[in-house]
Amino acid sequence: MGANSRKIEILNAASKVVAEKGIFNLTLEAVAKEAGISKGGLLYHFRTKEVLVEEMVKHLASNYQMKIDEHATSDPVEKGRWTRAYIDVTFNKAYKNKGMHSGLLAAKAINPDLLRPIHDVYEEWQRFIDNDEIDPTLATIIRLAADGIWLADLFDINPISVEKKEVIYKTLEKWIDENES
Repeated sequence: MGANSRKIEILNAASKVVAEKGIFNLTLEAVAKEAGISKGGLLYHFRTKEVLVEEMVKHLASNYQMKIDEHATSDPVEKGRWTRAYIDVTFNKAYKNKGMHSGLLAAKAINPDLLRPIHDVYEEWQRFIDNDEIDPTLATIIRLAADGIWLADLFDINPISVEKKEVIYKTLEKWIDENES
């Protein structure tokens, strides 16, 4: 097993700890136990809990970016390509593992500076939104709607049915396709 795949396993273990036991039970000992390694083995890959949480955030941001890029690249329609990719990934291809998203909550609780990787990627994403050949205000509203549903799901406060979410997704897609900048 490569060092990178081992790191991913540890990040997944940390995510599971957060998802099942809560942010404040995210300890190096708990993650090592969940990953089936010694604390020393964990420290070999992540020297502190802050580094572990920061890597959780980086992993989430880079995975999200990769999925958006893949979707946008395969979209033959240029107008609204990036916004369409963003909502598709957010609604349909984002992590099903809420623990990995919970890494954002852990970062906020431990040290908000650890959210820098997600801040940076959102700044880049907003530039894409603003230059996607559709009305930038509408594109931003669409992104915020997708983010709102994603966050409501993360916090388990989303009373919207799967069917209703699909209708919302289709409506957002339609808005993208019908609007020009």
